[in-house]
Amino acid sequence: MKLRIVTHAERDLRGSLPELWPPFMSEDKVVSAFWPRLYDVFPDFQLWVVDGNRTVGYACTVPVSWDGTPEQRGLDWALSNGQSGPPTTLCAVVAGLIPEYRGKGVSAPLLRCMASLGTAHGLDAMIAPVRPTWKERYPLIPIDRYVLWRREDGFHYDPWIRAHERVGAEVLSPAPKSMTVQGSRERWEEWTSLQFPEDGEYVVPRALVPVRVEGGIGTYVEPNVWMRHRL
Repeated sequence: MKLRIVTHAERDLRGSLPELWPPFMSEDKVVSAFWPRLYDVFPDFQLWVVDGNRTVGYACTVPVSWDGTPEQRGLDWALSNGQSGPPTTLCAVVAGLIPEYRGKGVSAPLLRCMASLGTAHGLDAMIAPVRPTWKERYPLIPIDRYVLWRREDGFHYDPWIRAHERVGAEVLSPAPKSMTVQGSRERWEEWTSLQFPEDGEYVVPRALVPVRVEGGIGTYVEPNVWMRHRL
């Protein structure tokens, strides 16, 4: 395994990765509006992980104007209000690896490379609305409690939060409304291959909290966890 990390400005590798996220994740209105422009507006801030001629992962960051207050809207804030002023801080918005490259020590150099983009562009820190990997196992546990879970060695219980901590990041606070996805009952049934025969809350595979169906409309409000890397 001889991995290289390149910027999108160096190589355009869009379309070379399989889909890594559940279908409903791309239906957030802010994300779907901003994402098509991400690689064109900020090509130097997007990374591809390459093994030989194979694309095995990616990471996306955006410069934001941040006053030091963790915003409840997390990712949605970073892609909307976070773009409303002169950039001060780098925001890591997503990172992903294909399954066979997970748990093999790729995360740490990828996170360091992401942070180095902030240093190279004169930004003061890297923040991230981290999507906790194992929260999907505990969809009924409030994010305010989950964020407190620690192992005996002091590191966080969640492996993705822990990966950030191992390269020096600190937990700031939950972002309880990081993403919001709404759709008709029929759309949710299409996205999840489940049925929602009546109003109520439903545990959905790979969702971090239940989906609430009311009046034929399903709403999913995803919590993330704000973390900060000092540069």
